[in-house]
Amino acid sequence: MPRIWLAPERRLLAGCVAILAGVLAASPRAPRLIVLDPGHSHAAGLQSTMLPGIDPEVHVYAPLGPDVAAYLSGVARFNTRPANPTTWTYNVFTGPGWLERASAEPPGNIVFLAGRNDNKIDYILGAIRHGQNVLADKPWIIESHDFPRLENALTAAAAGHLVAFDEMTLRFDMAYRLQRELVGDAAIFGQPDPGTPADPSVRMENRHGLLKYSGGRPSLRPAWFFDIRQQGEGIADVGTHLVDLVFWTLFPGQGIDYRTDLAMIAARREPLLLTAAQFEKVTGAQAWPAFLRDAVRDNQLVYYTNTHGVFSVRGVHVAVDVRWDYEAPPGTGDSYFTAYRGSRSDIQLRSGAQEHWMPEVYVVPAAGQRDSVRDALERKLAAVAPLWPGLAVETQGDALHVSIPSAVRKSGDHLAQLVDRFLGYVRDPNSLPAWEQANLLAKYYVTTRTVELARQGGSK
Repeated sequence: MPRIWLAPERRLLAGCVAILAGVLAASPRAPRLIVLDPGHSHAAGLQSTMLPGIDPEVHVYAPLGPDVAAYLSGVARFNTRPANPTTWTYNVFTGPGWLERASAEPPGNIVFLAGRNDNKIDYILGAIRHGQNVLADKPWIIESHDFPRLENALTAAAAGHLVAFDEMTLRFDMAYRLQRELVGDAAIFGQPDPGTPADPSVRMENRHGLLKYSGGRPSLRPAWFFDIRQQGEGIADVGTHLVDLVFWTLFPGQGIDYRTDLAMIAARREPLLLTAAQFEKVTGAQAWPAFLRDAVRDNQLVYYTNTHGVFSVRGVHVAVDVRWDYEAPPGTGDSYFTAYRGSRSDIQLRSGAQEHWMPEVYVVPAAGQRDSVRDALERKLAAVAPLWPGLAVETQGDALHVSIPSAVRKSGDHLAQLVDRFLGYVRDPNSLPAWEQANLLAKYYVTTRTVELARQGGSK
């Protein structure tokens, strides 16, 4: 059971004494996980398994309310599930000055963030200034005016030999890893086609449904999720993954300099209109909250969460499209489409109805290249067989589908793999590649400038 801290000073003193006793005993403890203001399901999701090298006692600091209650309920479900229950224990402080109390945690611990996005950069900066490493869910910033603060955070982390890392879990998905591998093979992909602003050679799309069900009941989202000032517009939120994948796939191991490598070209935004009944069904709220009333017209929420942007990176033109529906049609799910056009072939990832909403990789050879591309693809799959056994080529119309065995597809939890990578960097901050920080800045430059450009009318 958790111990709920209600801010008694004697308990704080006892905690300090306990810490001092541990130091004097010269028995180093594993890093402690500090959870700040959890407000997203990813907050509890991090603790769906025990994390090797992390102290099982978690300290939680948050304002008292439904967000922290939902987080605690999520962790409790992991602790009490019949199969492979977790063994987390946690201390929770929800009293006045909860954020100040969090800063009293000993340096070197790990602050985890997954909640409202408008103040996330405040928490990141505060944690770094107090000597904490940071693992934060996306997005870190949702407005371009916060970009200098993001730069300051990364500069301070580097100066303090700390690690600040964001949750780019799609990099650990087998299908995206395979797409990256094929784009990197010149015999299959050729050279990147630069495309044009009207016909970008890289296309990144995702489509989500707001209303989802769990156990036959709607999975409620917090009302603040629908406030773009707190959650961010579509490309500033889920679009972060798409922009990250572009740099990671086209230029592996290379840092993208936002000042010289990027050019913003065009953007537009479109609202999703939600009725009061739809809003109640997806949030449980029976009235529009005060912070949303200025976005309500004729008793409908004008929710600007659909964004389209075009930019170029090192001369390659990229289109990013993020769309939200109120609810996906029956029998469907969230869908992704990513495509890279090369001189020899297009390398595509599709996850639509034909793929049963599972990401699948296709190679579409250019005219006159089919036989040579297929030969190169088969050589590549043979070369990677020790790592990814069972990959095979299937002809589907004008495309070559690379089938991925389920055993390979499910070889590890994406979040667990990311956390393991992060902990490796925490143990040795010098092992964090320089390109990670450069690309983090470039990614948020694109997402926030796209939002800004769309609001200004759509073109630079």
